[in-house]
Amino acid sequence: MASMKEQVVIFLVMFVIMVAQSEGGGIAIYWGQNGNEGTLADTCATGNYQFVNLAFLSTFGAPQCPFPDQWVGGALETGLFDYVWVQFYNNPPCQFQSGDLNNLEGSWNQWTSSIQATKIFLGLPAAPDAAGSGFIPVNDLTSSVLPALKGSDKYGGVMLWSKYYDDETGYSASIKTDV
Repeated sequence: MASMKEQVVIFLVMFVIMVAQSEGGGIAIYWGQNGNEGTLADTCATGNYQFVNLAFLSTFGAPQCPFPDQWVGGALETGLFDYVWVQFYNNPPCQFQSGDLNNLEGSWNQWTSSIQATKIFLGLPAAPDAAGSGFIPVNDLTSSVLPALKGSDKYGGVMLWSKYYDDETGYSASIKTDV
């Protein structure tokens, strides 16, 4: 019988393989930071996310089983299939400013031309309260930001911080058809 950690790893590998076979952009979400964001199974069952990044876990499962130190305290930046999630928030020189795409687009072009990755994801907060700066309203994202980036061969989709904030705003459901 596989341990809980082995079951999680097997699930994640199978999930990434399924997603890698799909076309177009997807939505990645960070899960695990907040105890009020539902279960991992519920998160996957929404149908909104192609990737679920387990973030900053200190406990997991029932009963709460602590992970070893090497599993705790950070976000994995590159995935099994060379996906890269880039944070385009909390850094004003690299993020969208109301009505001005120049900073974000310039930063995107720098990432896509200098990083050897199959797909790069636009990392955004799922709510204004989720970050100090860099939240992009749905209308701005879908009408100007995504059309400017989706032409890139390396466009993989959008990464959202975090499931807790997405639950509060419904951001992923609002952008899903445009990603």
